[in-house]
Amino acid sequence: MLARIFPFLEWFKAYDASKFKIDLMAGLTVALVLIPQSMAYAQLAGLPAYFGLYAAFLPPMMAALFGSSRQLSTGPVAVVSLMTAAALEPLATLGSQEFITYAVVLSLTVGIFQLSLGIFRLGLIVNFLAHPVVNGFSNAAALIIASSQLSKLFGVDVDNAAHHYETVIRVVQAAINYTHWPTLVIGLFSIAIMVILKRLNPRIPNVLVAVVVTTLIAWGTGFEHNKKVDISCFESSETQERLLSFNAAMDKVAELGVNRTETSKKISALEEVHGGGLDKLTLTHQLNMIQMEMETEKHRAHTLRETLRNTLFRAVTAEDGKMTLYLKEKTPEGAKTDGRIWRIRLGNKRVNEKDVVIMGGGGVVGNVPKGLPTLGLPQVKTAVVLKLLPAAIIISLLGFMEAIAIAKAMASKTGQRIDPNQELIGQGVANIMGSIGQSYPTSGSFSRSAVNLQSGAVTGLSSVITSIVVVIALLFLTPLLYHLPNATLAAVIMMAVIGLLNVSGFVHAWKTQWYDGAISIITFIFTLVFAPHLEKGIYVGVVLSLGMFLYKSMRPKISSLSRHEDESLREIGAHQLAACEYIDLIRFEGPLFFANASYLEEEIDSRIVNRKNLKHIIIAANGINDIDTSGEETLALIVDRLRSSGYGISLSGVNETVMAVLKRTHLFENIGGDNIFPTMEKAIRTVYDQTHRDSQEKTCPLLTTCRHLSDVKN
Repeated sequence: MLARIFPFLEWFKAYDASKFKIDLMAGLTVALVLIPQSMAYAQLAGLPAYFGLYAAFLPPMMAALFGSSRQLSTGPVAVVSLMTAAALEPLATLGSQEFITYAVVLSLTVGIFQLSLGIFRLGLIVNFLAHPVVNGFSNAAALIIASSQLSKLFGVDVDNAAHHYETVIRVVQAAINYTHWPTLVIGLFSIAIMVILKRLNPRIPNVLVAVVVTTLIAWGTGFEHNKKVDISCFESSETQERLLSFNAAMDKVAELGVNRTETSKKISALEEVHGGGLDKLTLTHQLNMIQMEMETEKHRAHTLRETLRNTLFRAVTAEDGKMTLYLKEKTPEGAKTDGRIWRIRLGNKRVNEKDVVIMGGGGVVGNVPKGLPTLGLPQVKTAVVLKLLPAAIIISLLGFMEAIAIAKAMASKTGQRIDPNQELIGQGVANIMGSIGQSYPTSGSFSRSAVNLQSGAVTGLSSVITSIVVVIALLFLTPLLYHLPNATLAAVIMMAVIGLLNVSGFVHAWKTQWYDGAISIITFIFTLVFAPHLEKGIYVGVVLSLGMFLYKSMRPKISSLSRHEDESLREIGAHQLAACEYIDLIRFEGPLFFANASYLEEEIDSRIVNRKNLKHIIIAANGINDIDTSGEETLALIVDRLRSSGYGISLSGVNETVMAVLKRTHLFENIGGDNIFPTMEKAIRTVYDQTHRDSQEKTCPLLTTCRHLSDVKN
């Protein structure tokens, strides 16, 4: 019982110093990969980079302690990070305090859902996410993740559009207008380092090397070059007016936001007292008008922000040290500039008119708070949880599927037994405890788990050591991360998601069943189209999968059989076999229940109409694994109707489950025990004598070796 509650106790059976040394080195190696990756994934999730370190603090340790896999490395991953950003973007501004709070609450919600599934042993629920759906979604997510990093790679800033492809178009337009070439070079150089080192020796921590080298370059060359200037330093009066208009729009949005909150509270108060009435209608109208005005002001702010971001300046410094910023194309001839192109740095907040931030270099991570995150459960509000619940369920299932797939793949090499429900408990505890440490949702990582396995990790103690190294980094090493270029983090993400691309998965699904391939492709397309609302792509895939399952259940395969040249009984249509004129041997594949019972009746009626000499029907029930009330009643009606019309009917190969139903309902007596045969061969030979008296058929295709239709015609 103790081992089930605390599975990590099993680690220490026959554990010794040599095994600890292996786990220690594996934990250190994974940490060297995890620290830069986690910071990159946090930015992908719309959070400050250091929140990735918070997500790498408790989750790896907790997942290892309470999961069943000894090599699975848990922490921030690309798909879950992207899903987090997609889920929270409609609710709060990326990177804002409200956004961070929602991300932590989302982690708690995901953890509770996963833990509940594990405790109640409901891990099988992930089967609703069919493999073709996951394959289509994963490929689309890989493209979305990679393209979402283009702005950091080119060194441009754009606002996110309603659809991801529109955001990509904005990035391309901004890059055409201006690309910060040092940023692009840093990004491409990072990719080159990782690719070359991975080919030379996969055991080298190529991500860490790329991070260290580019951070040193950024520090040594002054890669980041920001300054704060007064609004009067802009020579262009038009630029000054736009900055002031932008501030006015942001102030108006903030004012309207306060009004919206107060109006919503008044509506809620009225509903609690007497349901609202006319006063509620009036306030609801006011709320709608406030919302419309907010959208107008937000659009005005967006237009001004985009225009200001795309405006390029040259700086001329006078003898007294005062800087004047000229429009790039209107710089006075002969003026001595500093050689840089400057841009205004704008976010989703108003600009301090006395300290306008201008950028003359590339983007870096910046200040990373030193020390551990404040521990404590996030403030949970029911309304917020209800908003996050749909996304939390999708993230829970996708995250678990990724984790269990990785764990099983490694278990096939180590021979370890994986318990899916215990793994759910481990992932759930990791996300719950992670939320206490300010983490956003996490899952098992393929790349880091592979590093853990290659390093020879014996137990989950390696993941505990990884968490300890992250703690040391948070306490003592954060100042070293200031100059880490954002382009390097973008390159890390792009390289990581290459492994998610699996074009062969589409081909394999199509070869297996064309509709599986179609579902995979449709899921892929809709995920791309709906992005950043990725859950909609999942919904489309799940609905298509369930729809295909229902269609197949309602229209199971019903085929007529005849004797093949190898003496077996095979489908007439597939093998172009001759059919017996008097006997139709019908094979029904699937459970006979309310959704398809009438279909069996339709198929039998069709055969009676099309085959004039037909005398007897044998239903090969080998494929009928279950039968419900509707199926039993339909079968009884078929028996009665055929016999009243002068046709014979028999069953063969009835399994024990179906036979029990036939006996309980007395259909067995109605059909007659002498009409229910253990095998198809027995049924054919018994029925043959009854149906072939005075027969014109020289040889029966059911008894003799198969003749093809062409042979019969000849």
